[in-house]
Amino acid sequence: MHSHNHGAHAHDHGHGHGHHHGHGHHHHDHARDGNKKGLITALIITSGVLLLEFFGGLFTNSLALLSDSGHMLSDAGSLALSLIALSFAVRPASPAKTYGFFRFEILAALFNGISLFVIAGFIMWEAYGRFFDPPEVASGSMLAIASVGLLANLLSAWALMRKGDVKNNVNLRSAYLHVLGDALGSVGAILAGLVMMAFGWYVADPIISVLVSLLILKSAWGIISHTVHVLMEGTPAGVSQQEVKQALENIKGVVNVHDLHIWTITSGLDSFSCHLLIEDDRESQEVLQQAIKLMAERFNIHHATIQIENSAIRHEELRV
Repeated sequence: MHSHNHGAHAHDHGHGHGHHHGHGHHHHDHARDGNKKGLITALIITSGVLLLEFFGGLFTNSLALLSDSGHMLSDAGSLALSLIALSFAVRPASPAKTYGFFRFEILAALFNGISLFVIAGFIMWEAYGRFFDPPEVASGSMLAIASVGLLANLLSAWALMRKGDVKNNVNLRSAYLHVLGDALGSVGAILAGLVMMAFGWYVADPIISVLVSLLILKSAWGIISHTVHVLMEGTPAGVSQQEVKQALENIKGVVNVHDLHIWTITSGLDSFSCHLLIEDDRESQEVLQQAIKLMAERFNIHHATIQIENSAIRHEELRV
């Protein structure tokens, strides 16, 4: 997060506003290109293996392979959505959508999470039917296909790690976790193949497929709960509202802080607003400057809207 520090220093010179914004965006563009390359590479690899595992599952009669291809589908879906979201986010803000299309990323992730639930449900239903009368599976071919799947997943994960910003971007992180979950799914399919080859124990196939769908559900739940929190204007994970309030109230001349809100527009872009009641003899612009600097340097929040009030201001009790 190099750029943001430059931004914070710029504030020291009083009016480095333009300077800091330029830097911020420069950083984002750089990261975005990397993210895009990583996502495209991963998407191409995943789509190839998805088709291989799907038809391989039908051909070898293996539900474990089919469930892994379902996992891959969820994966390819999330990668495609992440890509769409990235290109949407570049679109400029308009008078009707003053934040641009950043939020689309969150909606995409939510949709993705819900679709995973559906896929997992289908696999479990099919597995339930197979438990009592496990069909025969061509375990040799299945093993070969699952191994290719595993290699491909590791390749995708590596592409995302190397090129993308997996740490800070929820979109990329969810794509990356998907790919890793997929690798686990492929490991499961390989294990099932080995067991069936060694012991002819065909019930291993539905058992593994259920485990894979549990993996799918786990990642789905994580995505859904995160995105719903963002859509409910929840406080960003890395920021404590208490801490922000205390820090602002410690500024000399501030009597109290009210109507304080912190929320997320999209991953890595937080917004903030509050009212500061100050002592009547204080210079309001000075207090404002300190507050802006505090929010940028200590909390890494650059979209801060701060309303300065003195004792003459009256506004009604606020509902939230």
